[in-house]
Amino acid sequence: MLKYKMKTFICLFSIHFLLLGISNISAQNKSQLSKGLESSMAFDQTDPLNIVTDSDLNFDDVITGQNIPLNILENLELVEVYYYGFDEKLHKGQLVIHKEVVEDIKEIFNFIKESRFPLNKVIPMSAYDWSDERSMRDNNTSAFNYRFISGTRVTSKHAYGLAIDINPLLNPYIKNEQCIPAGSTYDTTKAGTISAGSQLVREFKERGWTWGGDWKNLKDYQHFEKKLK
Repeated sequence: MLKYKMKTFICLFSIHFLLLGISNISAQNKSQLSKGLESSMAFDQTDPLNIVTDSDLNFDDVITGQNIPLNILENLELVEVYYYGFDEKLHKGQLVIHKEVVEDIKEIFNFIKESRFPLNKVIPMSAYDWSDERSMRDNNTSAFNYRFISGTRVTSKHAYGLAIDINPLLNPYIKNEQCIPAGSTYDTTKAGTISAGSQLVREFKERGWTWGGDWKNLKDYQHFEKKLK
């Protein structure tokens, strides 16, 4: 009888440790599963299926329809950028910019994405038949556009890919109390609006860009440009 009780005790003791081992394995599996899910979620954020594509053009597409001088064409580069839209989804757009400011733009758009500063869309100007007015009315962020400064015969910095306009409907050009584009408003409480205290302004200035919001005779809140040394 004693021998039987001892066997029973040993069996129960073994079962206890077996269950304990299973519990530990289960805890480890849960931890691994949790890490796996986190890793999977991080991967999903870069999954093309989760990205809204605003623009997916090739270089020929983005220069078509304009008689662009060869010395300017040779310095242009098509860059993919990522940002969060006003729909809170991750978007992919494209900018045509001067090759000397590619790294600046990549760094600034990394800040834009990480800080979730919302952009409506980023589409090259050829998609708007090179109409600055159409692009602005669509609240489109753009860079290269071979054109003169509005109302002048002076070549714009945009014509060299050395300027960018951001969310024009929220960050208008204002002169003599007239806002361009039509229907635009400047309200710094709205998301996507650029103000003097914006970190985005500092990000540009740290890289040698100037901001149209600092101009004296007029304000061009959407506009940043860079003069090459």
